[in-house]
Amino acid sequence: MERKLTAILCADVYGYSRLMGEDEEATLRTLSSYRKIIDSLIENHRGRFVNSAGDSVLAEFTSVVEAVNCAVEIQTTLKAENEGLPLERRMEFRIGVNSGDVMVEGEQIYGDGVNVAARLESLAQPGGICISRTVHDSIRNKLALDFADLGEQAVKNIAEPVHVWRLVLDGVTSQAEFVRPRRRYWRGGVLSLTGVAIVVATILVIQHVSFKPPRTHASIPPQTKPALPLSSIPSIAVLPFTNLSGDPQQEYFSDGISNQLIEDLSRLPGLLVIARNSSFAYKGKTVSEREIGARLGVKYVLEGTVRKSADQVRIGVALVDTTSGTEMWTTRYDRPLTAVFAVQDDIVRRVMTTLGLVLKTDQMNAPHWFAPSPTGNLEAFDDMLRAYQYLWRNTKDDNASCRQWAEKASKLDPTLPAPLTTVGWTYFFDAYFRWTDNPHTSIERSIGLGQKALLLDDSDCGALALLSNDYQYDGEFDRAVAEGKRAVTINPNCSIGYTFLATALSADGKPSEALTAVVQAMRLDPAGRDFYAGVMGKAYLVMGRYQEASVALKQHVAAYPNALWGHLDLAIAYTELGRDREAHAEAAEVMRINPGYVLPPREKGPDPTKDSTLNRRFDADLRKAGLK
Repeated sequence: MERKLTAILCADVYGYSRLMGEDEEATLRTLSSYRKIIDSLIENHRGRFVNSAGDSVLAEFTSVVEAVNCAVEIQTTLKAENEGLPLERRMEFRIGVNSGDVMVEGEQIYGDGVNVAARLESLAQPGGICISRTVHDSIRNKLALDFADLGEQAVKNIAEPVHVWRLVLDGVTSQAEFVRPRRRYWRGGVLSLTGVAIVVATILVIQHVSFKPPRTHASIPPQTKPALPLSSIPSIAVLPFTNLSGDPQQEYFSDGISNQLIEDLSRLPGLLVIARNSSFAYKGKTVSEREIGARLGVKYVLEGTVRKSADQVRIGVALVDTTSGTEMWTTRYDRPLTAVFAVQDDIVRRVMTTLGLVLKTDQMNAPHWFAPSPTGNLEAFDDMLRAYQYLWRNTKDDNASCRQWAEKASKLDPTLPAPLTTVGWTYFFDAYFRWTDNPHTSIERSIGLGQKALLLDDSDCGALALLSNDYQYDGEFDRAVAEGKRAVTINPNCSIGYTFLATALSADGKPSEALTAVVQAMRLDPAGRDFYAGVMGKAYLVMGRYQEASVALKQHVAAYPNALWGHLDLAIAYTELGRDREAHAEAAEVMRINPGYVLPPREKGPDPTKDSTLNRRFDADLRKAGLK
């Protein structure tokens, strides 16, 4: 007899005998309807129906993750179905999931693996799910679910106690196959799809370009912080889609889909879209949509899951109203991988329809509102997503890997602006972090790539932000401000555009305007307050408000200990305040980050500001702090 390891799902109806005794015909009708749903969900999750006896169901899955996803979706779907029935006629299933060794005879499976699953089912609450320790250990780091430890339980006909865990479904955002699948089972077809071109989310790699610490800096804002007020226009955050591929190496793809949608939605007029940095602060966190809405100041969140395998992709999506926690809609797409762009297009259009966004004819035809960069090259798209995962790490090796993937994408599809912009950022980082002996050559290359990207798409927010930064580095402050203003005029949701506009305005001697720009950047990226403290600190420094500068910059470097220019600015502030010991400590931090750092001669290096007198004063402050 054949033996194998498998995941087993057992389910039965709680109180089935009572239901049959009260109304046999109604019970059988409900059971038949619910079994069709359960059978369909088992098939959707690549399971195999084994057998059924009366009200029970036995199924097996090759994947433990799929088995649990299926169990969650069954319970959340049937909960919605029960809402339409009188309390006394509602039919609730109990489910147990185990992973273990079974014996196979024909189409049937037997053994302790099945028996344990059946015992787990009997321990589950009506509408609930119990899982074994082996299942819990397999999924606890893969699915965003909460668990209650019920400890070891002695169960009938099983020699050893079984360690049991209960899935906590009520009040928890379950990111199984659907993001929030507790509404009705999806019976309808999808909306007709229209073509959409690739929109590569350059903004995802440059949110906090030069100040990324070696640790993850994004965190959930403490609950003690006041909630942000809702905008006067519709507002939305796209949460990071959950990777259900069973392969952590596919994380870049699910993240990439989320970033694509952020970029697509950010281009729509009349909609406030939270920046990637803030929405991704909730990755892997079990936080209610109401809480997220309050902390980010948005009316809606878009949630999703992605399963990529071979040449197929499955994407589940839900739009949730954060003020009530209810779904506006939920749907799933099973498509060839080549249709991923059309799926993104359909999702964006559904959001537009639901939120009542109306584009004028000239806006619909304008390239910067929708689908700016047509491509049919899926490999180029995939290479760009791979490039993203390296760029924002800000190490020399990761920067080189990012450039390699982005250059490959550009060769595969030379019409795409995003790979050019991304390579441009890698050259900027070479100069900024002194990873090259010829920083100005790197800046020249970066400028050339940014300009080339704009020839392909003159509304590319990332390219405009790159050029704003490059020009500032090169001392062309008027051009830096102009490109920054152009970025936020074209795309009012471009937080990185506001960021570099603020730094350019400070350098151009307009620090008051810089503070206004950085406030807007913080509204789009509420989780980035520690980062923006550095931008505000620079503005205060130029204004001569050194005490306020020191407070803001200290907040910044505490969160970003490797922020080279943050430590430099803080050393200046401390020197101006006569706090020489603290200024020397900041200079030591600069040397820790870059042991070979020297103050560049002004005729060869970038001027921090347009004011040469101020530059000389700041240089003197840094030399007094111990830098040469």
